[in-house]
Amino acid sequence: MRKIALADTDLQVSRFIFGTAGLFNAGGPRRRLELLESAFDQGVTHFDTAPYYGFGNAERAMKPFLARHPEATVTTKVGIYSPGGERQPDGLVFLRKAAGRVFPAISRPMIDWTLSRARVALEDSLRRLGRSHIDLYTLHEPDFRLVETQEWSRWLEDEVAAGRVRHFGVALEARGLPPFLQSQSPLSRVVQTTDSLETRDADVLARHGRPMQITYGYVSDALRRNSHADVPSVLSQALKRNRDGAIIVSTRKASRMGQYAELARAERE
Repeated sequence: MRKIALADTDLQVSRFIFGTAGLFNAGGPRRRLELLESAFDQGVTHFDTAPYYGFGNAERAMKPFLARHPEATVTTKVGIYSPGGERQPDGLVFLRKAAGRVFPAISRPMIDWTLSRARVALEDSLRRLGRSHIDLYTLHEPDFRLVETQEWSRWLEDEVAAGRVRHFGVALEARGLPPFLQSQSPLSRVVQTTDSLETRDADVLARHGRPMQITYGYVSDALRRNSHADVPSVLSQALKRNRDGAIIVSTRKASRMGQYAELARAERE
């Protein structure tokens, strides 16, 4: 799978990034590790995770994988946290998620944009991942009005200088991007955002003279419009739309990683 230099960084990432938002639901720890290994075997070298994914379990699942593949790179996030914390065992997470379907407050994410919480979150993510640094650290669905830009950017620059963060940015839906782009916020050096073949949400970047860096949401949007959408075709078109960046994909089936790899290889022919 072709790798690209992520615009405005020295970070080399695979054209497809493996997203771990659904990793917890793929099965037990062994099954999760097999899925990560399958992605890596097919040429995926960058992985996207967050403390909220699986209520800490996604980051923990990454630890043995990253120990075996130190060359793999990772995005994790800050600002959204798990109800009940990120140390819950699998059984409790299953119960909390199930109960949350009836009583949403039980599984509702906790949002905290204080730097005191962020400092603890960074330490915790490094520990769960088993790493000394994070390749890309992004604010998770930040609200521009609630984030003290100068304080956050100073803290993140300090972490870059200390070697614990290589690059930082924002990860949010395209509708939340305009104030960050209009103000040329230093927090938005790297942007991970939603896009769609139909509504072309990420065009907001071009309107502000910014390249597409990391995009996601093509398949979920297509399936929402048509439950029988041809997923390989959707991703093939997504690769053409975001020609120079990377696209996040996710699956619970290892066999599909081969299909994604074929799409990425085909664009080179």
